[in-house]
Amino acid sequence: MSHRSGISNLPLHGGRAPRWLFQRMVKLAGAVTEAVIFEYGPSEFLNRISDPYWFQAFSCVLGFDWHSSGTTTTTCGALKTALNPEEQGILVAGGKGRASRKTPQEIQDVGEFFPLSEKKLDELVYSSKISAKIDNSCIQDGYQLYHHVFFLTEKGKWAVVQQGMNESTRYARRYHWLSDSVENYLNEPHNGICCDISENKSLDMTSLLSYDAQQTSLDLILDNPKHIRKYFQRKPQIEAKQASLDTFCPKLTLPSHHPVLDTDLSPREFEVLNKAWELQPDSYEELISLKGMGPKKIRALALISDLVYGDRPSWNDPVKYSFTHGGKDGFPYPVDREVYDHSIQTLQDSLEQARLEKKDRYQAIKRLEKLIQPDKISVNC
Repeated sequence: MSHRSGISNLPLHGGRAPRWLFQRMVKLAGAVTEAVIFEYGPSEFLNRISDPYWFQAFSCVLGFDWHSSGTTTTTCGALKTALNPEEQGILVAGGKGRASRKTPQEIQDVGEFFPLSEKKLDELVYSSKISAKIDNSCIQDGYQLYHHVFFLTEKGKWAVVQQGMNESTRYARRYHWLSDSVENYLNEPHNGICCDISENKSLDMTSLLSYDAQQTSLDLILDNPKHIRKYFQRKPQIEAKQASLDTFCPKLTLPSHHPVLDTDLSPREFEVLNKAWELQPDSYEELISLKGMGPKKIRALALISDLVYGDRPSWNDPVKYSFTHGGKDGFPYPVDREVYDHSIQTLQDSLEQARLEKKDRYQAIKRLEKLIQPDKISVNC
C-alpha cells in the first residue's frame, strides 16, 4: 500500500479561526491522533500526515472548507498545541513565519525526552533545513515558503508539512515530505506531487532530468566562479555619447559572449560563489546547503550549465497528481479509489475510537461523510 505525499494548491483566505473553534480543533486533533497512534502506531501517523488526501480530509473534519489555505497553518497549529512529546511520543516543531525559524532549536530540545543521540538530532535539524531549502530554492515554482512544520517520532522518523505563497495568484502550495520515502534529498524526494495548478515553467533541480545540470553547477564552482562573470547581463548604462560615423553605417556586430538573460548577480552575490569555491563542496547537495546559496544563484548556475555546456535542467513543474479535480466521471482522470478509500477509512476508524463527547464525534463524522457522498466523490477533500 503506497502513500502519496507531495503538493496541494489552495486559495489564500484571510482571517483566523475563532478561539472557540480553534479550542475544539485542538481537542479533536489530539483525540484523532491518539486513536491513530494507538491503533496503527506513530509511523502510520507520519504516513497519514504526509498524505495530502488524508491531511486534507483531516482538516475538513476539524472544521475547514476543503479548499481553504488556512487548513495547513491552523491544522498544524492545532496538532502542535494538542500533542505532547512526552505523552504521545511525537514532536510537532515549527509553524508559520517566525515560529518556523525555531524548528532547529525545538528539535534539539526534544533530546531531553527522546532517546536520540546528538548526532541524530543534528541530522534531523539538517533534514528540516534541507527540505525547506529544496522546496524554496531548488524547486522554483513561484511559491515562497512561509510555513514549515516538522513532525518527529521518538524513533527518529520524520515528516514535513510546509506551505508557500504565490503573491501574484494569491494561491498557496503545500509540500509534504516523509523520511521513509527520502533516499536522496535531490533525487525526486517527493513520493507524489498533488496540485490542481500546473505552472508553465518551473525550475526543478530535484528532477532526474536535472542530474547533469547539478553536476555541471558544482563543477562551475569548483573551477572558480570568476570564469562565469562574463555570462551575466550587465545593466545598461544610460549616458549621452557622441554619435560616430559607425552609427549611420549598416553593419553586423556579434557579441563576444551570450549573457544569461533574466539573471544578474551583484558583486556581493559573486562573493558567495567565491566562498563556495574556497570551501570546495563535495556534492551538489553540499553546495546548495551553503549559507547564501539561494534561488538566484542556484538558478544562475543552472542557466549557465544549459547555455555553455548543454546540460539542461528540468523546467517542468513537478506536478504529478491533482486531488481536487479528479472525478467519478474520469475527468480529468479517474479517482484513485484505493488510496482515497484507505485514507477515509483510517480517519473514520480514528474518529470512532477517539475519546470525544458524543456530540463532537457525531459532528466530526458528519463532516467526514460529506466528503464521501456519491455526488461528492470528486475528492474535494
